[in-house]
Amino acid sequence: MKRWNGWGDDNTGYPLPQPAQAYLEQKLGRGSAPPDVALETAVRRVPAAPLPGHPLITTDPVDRLLHAAGQSLGDWINLRGGTVPCFPDGVAYPLTEDDVRQLLAYAQKTGAMVIPYGGGTSVVGHLSAPEGDRPVLTVDMGRMNGLIELDQDNHLADFQAGVRGPDLEAALRARGFTLGHYPQSFEYSTLGGWVATRSAGQLSLAYGRIERLFAGGRVQTPEGDLELPAFPASAAGPDLRDFILGSEGKVGIISRATVRVTALPERETFLAAFFPGPDSGMAAVRALARSSMSLAMLRLSLPEETATNLALAGGGRLIDLLNRYLAWRGAGPDKCMLLYGAVGGGKEVNRALRRAAVIIKEHGGVPVGARPGHEWRKNRFRVPYLRNVLWEKGYAVDTLETATTWSRVEQTVAAIETALRDGLKESGEQVHVFTHLSHVYPQGSSIYTSYLFRIDADPGETMRRWQLLKGAASRAIVRCGGTISHQHGVGLDHRSYLAAEKGTLGLEMIRSVCKTADPAGIMNPGKLVP
Repeated sequence: MKRWNGWGDDNTGYPLPQPAQAYLEQKLGRGSAPPDVALETAVRRVPAAPLPGHPLITTDPVDRLLHAAGQSLGDWINLRGGTVPCFPDGVAYPLTEDDVRQLLAYAQKTGAMVIPYGGGTSVVGHLSAPEGDRPVLTVDMGRMNGLIELDQDNHLADFQAGVRGPDLEAALRARGFTLGHYPQSFEYSTLGGWVATRSAGQLSLAYGRIERLFAGGRVQTPEGDLELPAFPASAAGPDLRDFILGSEGKVGIISRATVRVTALPERETFLAAFFPGPDSGMAAVRALARSSMSLAMLRLSLPEETATNLALAGGGRLIDLLNRYLAWRGAGPDKCMLLYGAVGGGKEVNRALRRAAVIIKEHGGVPVGARPGHEWRKNRFRVPYLRNVLWEKGYAVDTLETATTWSRVEQTVAAIETALRDGLKESGEQVHVFTHLSHVYPQGSSIYTSYLFRIDADPGETMRRWQLLKGAASRAIVRCGGTISHQHGVGLDHRSYLAAEKGTLGLEMIRSVCKTADPAGIMNPGKLVP
């Protein structure tokens, strides 16, 4: 069963080895988590719903609680502390596009505002109900999860937009195809959510981000259906898909999506190498990104993340031997770990990995084989479960990300990490910060930073700490000229920083598109743009 106040299935865990706990205590001090509010107590705090009855809508308090938040750290603090400020007044589970149309008509008639809901995995506040007098209806698309058609000749697949990652891949793989889109939220996030937030998958170097994979579909708006034909290319004016990609439900509800699929590769191989320090690691990754070889992934952990990952692995004889070997090869305390991989035909994969090894060695890298890559592949969707056990040990963990050009990567990493590391000095609390580069391009890279700090007994104080850290890091990103979001979207958490990136005219253009499809402003209120 899915956890109501944490990540993932409650039968799945990610145990924290004792050496890892000692490592965190050394960095942050001993943690102590306050007891969570029980589900029964949280349900009793859900107020009565003012929505008129409708056969597609439930006002059950449990359903409304389960749809009141996503997976941001702010959401966690509210759920676990019993401080959720607002709840949707009703939840709908449509089965067909006609159901979605009925629900939008109902919302217009009753004055309700509408929040589209995919897998509930948003980490930037896409799902929060706004305060105010107007009722709020959350539309859960999870039952619209089928494969409508697979066009094998043209490599196009048409899905209902509520399909989750594992079900989508299972339907395609049974017929010899793959989408190849694997965000870390893959287990629970949906195709419609990927499109609405401009998602990036772990293997986007091979398959592309969702904007390359999204070929067309249909969106239900308050003003009617928006059809997006799946042309291979078109010069007929602006591409309407770009009005939907990253729209976060402000234009309407994506009801079906056509995606470009690929024949299943013969092989997927992931290897690892270590570099003496961040300078050589970044130079190698930049060279690899600019080469013409067919790699699927490049993920460079900077020194603090490399040390943290090795500590979280629990130490032991193998890690000790690895550290000794790397030190002998010149990769000591400041070492960085690179995970890299290729997918495709056997010869193509071998050729790409051989060429990558040459560039890695030219930059002082030490290849260490497939074991780290195998472990990463096996656990890549389990890593979010660490959030549960860390919370139970008294530590909050959050992530943030940006992207910038290569000439700004180093200074942006430093600015973000400094802002976070110093963010709680006034309260005498330590913050453990570490970073990796997870999506690279010829012109630049994404920057993905994680940070941990101690939970306070008072949920309000924990929330204050998080808001201080999130705000300081976001301002550092804007000062350095990075995008406020490379892959997580805007939601509520990034909304106030969007003007720095889009400008006044750009924001008005976004508002204009939203108003055309939704004149009354009922769609996902308060998100994306003020």
